[in-house]
Amino acid sequence: MMYENEKTERGHVGYEYREITVPRELSSLCRDSYPCFGWEADPNHEAAAGGGRVPRHSPAAGQRETVTLCFRRNRSIRNKAELTRLQRNFDSCVAELQALERAKTASATIAALVAALTGTAFMAGATFAVVAEPPIIWLTILLAIPGFLGWILPVFLYRRLVRKRTAEIEPLQEQKYDEIDTICEKGSRLLH
Repeated sequence: MMYENEKTERGHVGYEYREITVPRELSSLCRDSYPCFGWEADPNHEAAAGGGRVPRHSPAAGQRETVTLCFRRNRSIRNKAELTRLQRNFDSCVAELQALERAKTASATIAALVAALTGTAFMAGATFAVVAEPPIIWLTILLAIPGFLGWILPVFLYRRLVRKRTAEIEPLQEQKYDEIDTICEKGSRLLH
């Protein structure tokens, strides 16, 4: 009711709209930061979609669940050009955070897959050695040992590499969060 009175006293208010799709982990950050650039949650979309949080799709294996957030902003807002520039900086920081998050597991996944494929190659050699005429048992055993190790070690290799990479990346993520905080402070000052 208060919203309607406010709208009729000021006259028509034109809005611009924006939909963003982000991983669920970053949805709170975006929901808290976009108001610093003049955006507010779109109440029309929230009523239709149950809170404005619409899962984009069910995630496939290895993908994170994403959320679509809907915002609106008054078209005649003060300092619109500067706010838009700050918003673009914010969006690029969020994209960099997503890239850093993916970088934690990318090299570990590749290393684990290479180790597993190497183990599979050794097991294939052991299989060929055992089915040969006559079977070469000593070669089968010699090839099966690294084959089994190649199947067991990738789990431990993956965990170790992810821990190591996470330790390297966390300071960079903290720098990005500090940069985002600075950008949001500038945007908030422009609004008030």
